[in-house]
Amino acid sequence: MPAPIRWGILGTGKIAHAFASALRDVPDAVLAGVASRSRDKADAFVAEFGAGAAYGSYEALASAGDIDLVYVATPHPQHAANALLALNAGKGVLCEKPFTMNRAEAQGVIDLARANKLFLMEAMWTRFLPALAEVKRLIAADEIGSVHQVVADFGFTASFGPEHRVFNPDLGGGALLDLGIYPLSIAASLLGPVVAVQAQAEMGPTGVDVQTGFTLKHAGGAMSVCSCSFLARTPGELTVSGSRGHIRMNTMFHRTRSIPWRSTTAARARSTRPTSVTATSTK
Repeated sequence: MPAPIRWGILGTGKIAHAFASALRDVPDAVLAGVASRSRDKADAFVAEFGAGAAYGSYEALASAGDIDLVYVATPHPQHAANALLALNAGKGVLCEKPFTMNRAEAQGVIDLARANKLFLMEAMWTRFLPALAEVKRLIAADEIGSVHQVVADFGFTASFGPEHRVFNPDLGGGALLDLGIYPLSIAASLLGPVVAVQAQAEMGPTGVDVQTGFTLKHAGGAMSVCSCSFLARTPGELTVSGSRGHIRMNTMFHRTRSIPWRSTTAARARSTRPTSVTATSTK
């Protein structure tokens, strides 16, 4: 039996709690340590989740000998520095979204991981939705022909004060980094790497975008049209369209439980039931 993977978490906020809770259900994984800039917060986290050790600094956890992988759960602007800290200590990294604040930071983190041959990944949970796996299966089965377009939106009315994290530029606020990353990531997952971008944004009084629309051109020529908003409660739907039809991840794509799809082919309509998702065809 292989030895369990020993995880360490940098940060003790809401997302760190969610990750630690989920880790309990992961086979061959243990929470070996938690680090916070406040030792009291780290101690409280350990008491709640039974982690192996509490650390009063990120550096201490990164240098610990009994940690294999580090989950970076700190605020957005700290992601790059924290990921580099763990990678330089020889630890693999799973970094909460958004991966970094900009492309230059992301490239630096990726280059170090490649140079040291270490695991590195953005913690984009929507990439692992059963619904997305079913959409990819339908595409691979050529049910809608050659795929050329994705349209997706994600928005809610952010009725927070200007001091809230999502409006704070020092904490990586803004609709694009908080919400737009989800449709962008799924579009790239379905259509491939992005080669060109055009975007427009409405900026709020604190200096961050409160809604943004962006068009992406992907390798191979396909295009995606995405939007995100803190001002509008949008449908939260995603449609991928091909030469013979389309597939929808509807009723909020990140929690959809049905996948209606339509094709112009003459094949018999059918339904499939992957894990927790129903795909229904109308042809």
